[in-house]
Amino acid sequence: MVATINLFSNKKGELNRFLSSFYNTNLDIYNSLKWEKKSANPVELAEIIGVFIDNSDSYLLTMWISLDKDVFISVTEKNADNIIRYLYERFPY
Repeated sequence: MVATINLFSNKKGELNRFLSSFYNTNLDIYNSLKWEKKSANPVELAEIIGVFIDNSDSYLLTMWISLDKDVFISVTEKNADNIIRYLYERFPY
């Protein structure tokens, strides 16, 4: 099982700004409007979800998470905490 996080933006450079800040390096993806990260350990995605929500006022981004094939959930301020809790409950390793 591989979990996937997708980030989308309608503004060039926005993904680069967010991800360069998150990873503390310049990723040089200025023209990209979509970014995807896959992880065999879905709990690893909790950190980027938390940072995304904590900084949602600073970036024009949307985030989607997939824990099951072809099922995507929009990550919002209202559901992020529940998604993070669910990650730790479903994948307690």
